[in-house]
Formats: sequence, C-alpha cells, structure tokens
Amino acid sequence: MTHSTRARTALARLGEEDPALAVLALWCRHRDAEGGVRTHGNTILYGPSFTLLGLPEQVGLVAHHVLHVALQHSDRQAALAERLGARFDKGLFALAADSILNETLQLAGHALRRPAVLLTDLLESIDQPAKSAISALADWDTDRLAMYLHNDPQRSEKARKFGQSRGFRTDLEAGEPDGNADGRSAADWRNQLVRALEAGRKAGTGIGKFGAILADLAPPGIPWEVQLRRILAKALAQEPQVSFRRPAGRWVAMTSDAMARRAPEPVFEPGRSRDAMRPRLVVALDTSSSIDPGTLALFSSEAQGVSRRTGAEVHLLAFDEDVHVARRLDAKGPRLVDLDMRVGGGTDFAPVLAHATGLDPSLLIVLTDLDGPLGAAPAYPVLWAVPGQGSVAPPFGRVLRIGD
Repeated sequence: MTHSTRARTALARLGEEDPALAVLALWCRHRDAEGGVRTHGNTILYGPSFTLLGLPEQVGLVAHHVLHVALQHSDRQAALAERLGARFDKGLFALAADSILNETLQLAGHALRRPAVLLTDLLESIDQPAKSAISALADWDTDRLAMYLHNDPQRSEKARKFGQSRGFRTDLEAGEPDGNADGRSAADWRNQLVRALEAGRKAGTGIGKFGAILADLAPPGIPWEVQLRRILAKALAQEPQVSFRRPAGRWVAMTSDAMARRAPEPVFEPGRSRDAMRPRLVVALDTSSSIDPGTLALFSSEAQGVSRRTGAEVHLLAFDEDVHVARRLDAKGPRLVDLDMRVGGGTDFAPVLAHATGLDPSLLIVLTDLDGPLGAAPAYPVLWAVPGQGSVAPPFGRVLRIGD
C-alpha cells in the first residue's frame, strides 16, 4: 500500500480509526519526498516536516490528502484552469477544496493542524453564512465554490484575506484536465468511494457516519460552456453537398479503369463539396438581464472562440426594448464583457429577432432571462442561454441553463 516510511505509522492508525478512509488509502500512492506534504494526482508526497507532527495530526493530515486523491481534486483543478484560462487562481481552488475537506474531517473527529481553514468560516468571510456545517457541506462542492469565489473580484479578495489570516498554503498540485492519469477513471473512483463509505457506515466511525451528505461526492456535471461548444460545433458544421461541378472520386477511378480496358465509360457521378459561404452565428445579448461578470466572460470567450475554431462569422446584437449595438465580433476583437453597452430597461424580443433575420444566421444564441414577449418563431434555429435555473419554457428554440 505504501512506499513512504514517514507515513507508515499514521496510515496504520488511520486504518484503525476510519475504515472508509483506510479503504480509499489503498488506492493512493504514498511517497517520501522533499518539500511540504502535498497531493499530486493520485500520489501523496510526504516531506520531512511530516515527521515533526504529533501522531493525531499526522493521521488528520493523511486523511486530508487521501480525500484530495479520492475526490480527484488535482484533476478537477486542472479542468477548471482549462475552463477559466488566465482568470484561474489555483489558490482560490485549493482554498475551496481544503475548507470542504477540513470541515468534513473535523465533523468526523480527526485532528487538524491549527489554524485550519473551515468551510463555515470561509462562507462567513464572503458574506454567505451557512446554517450549520452539515448544511454547508450539503450545499457546496469544490468546483461550485471555486467558481463562486472567482466570479467576483471583491469576493475573491475577501477569500484570499481569509486564507492569509489562517496561514493557508496550497497543498494541491495540478493533474490532468481529463483525469484517468493512472488508468482509473472518475467512475472507478466514485465506485471506490461508495464501497469505502459503506464500510465506514457499517463501522459507525469516521467519515462513513455522514459521508453521503457531501456535495463534493456527487459526480460533476458537464460545464455549461462545454455543452455550448458542442451545440455550436454541430450547428455550424458544414455538411458536404452534392455538386455537379466536380466528379466523384469513385467515378474518376472507374473511368480510368474503363479507359485502360477500353470498356464503356461509366455514367457520370457528381462529387460533394462544402458550401463556399461561411456559417454565420448571431449572439443576442439582453442587456436588461442580470448577468454576473464571470458568466459573461466565459460566454464571450466561447462565442468568439467559434470564429477561431470554425471560421464562422460572429455578430453581436445587444438589445433591451430595441437593438442598441450591432457589430461583428472578430477573433481578435474586443470581448463582450469589454464593450460599453447600456444596461437596464425592459425587454422586447421582436426587434432583435427581426434584425437577426436580416443576417440569415446558421444559429441565433440569445443570452437572456426570458423576461419579455417572445413573438413568433423564426425560420432559423434559436438557442436560449438562460442564467440560473428558472422554470420559464419558451414556445420555440432550445434552452441551455448557464451559471456556476
């Protein structure tokens, strides 16, 4: 199970105190190394400072890193970094992950090094107090909390100051965005978690007593911008069409063979070619909606990324009761979030649908809260990108719920 001489005693004690974590520890790699104690992918590295701790704190620290591995925090950190690009702050992700793990381990009765970052204290520091530790762990998973901390500069700064007040240091190294670093998939780890928690529940000790309530155990959903990327790729893909201007390769080969054999030439077969016209995407931004800067920045990068990936034309229509901005977005041009647009007011979708019709789009995406008269369905496909989890169902088009 382990090649770490430094952690051998702590791992043995963990097996006695917490059956669930003992099962998970069997799937982790344990290695002695220089530097501090940290998690890298599925490996826990134990630095020399580990031996200076008392045995209860050693056990608590091992438990902390076993959960980092089991919940695949290294790979999830890498995936979020890929989503956010330059906006990503690994310290905020690590703070979110550590606060959830520490709150969990404290409830399970494990010793923590002090001062420790706890989820309830972190939520209090960013003005989102929880009713209890249990409710906080049930409501927040690491990815959602990390995105919430990233989405507002003032909130980010409050979280950083909280971490500094607790002497917080990152103990998590990035893994691979798609996981599966050592042949074990996310599904494999979830199955192992289920078995481990069942062992803990039967024993009635450790995290098995309440592990099922942890939101961080739930398999993460597909991020909304990844769904958007797939929809755009499908909508803007150019399907080859039959063209009598060029022969099919099969016909050319058959004709060549017939000429060589002095046989009758086969009947002409048309080939296929792509439309010479570029696909066109129209993005309609409802400026009367309440859209947080983080969501708008991600939406902007995906919309303009379409131009780079597909060669499509991307047009922006900003509207409320009328269209007040109409411009083409180039791949290297300004982002939606950087444009100066008026905000507030009511919403009327008829003018923006009429304007989009004049552009003859392959797809219209409307970033809106759907609060306004929709009018008649146009001849082209419409995707409603709706922040939050509202229950409004438009009479036409497809709805993509966007948010954290």
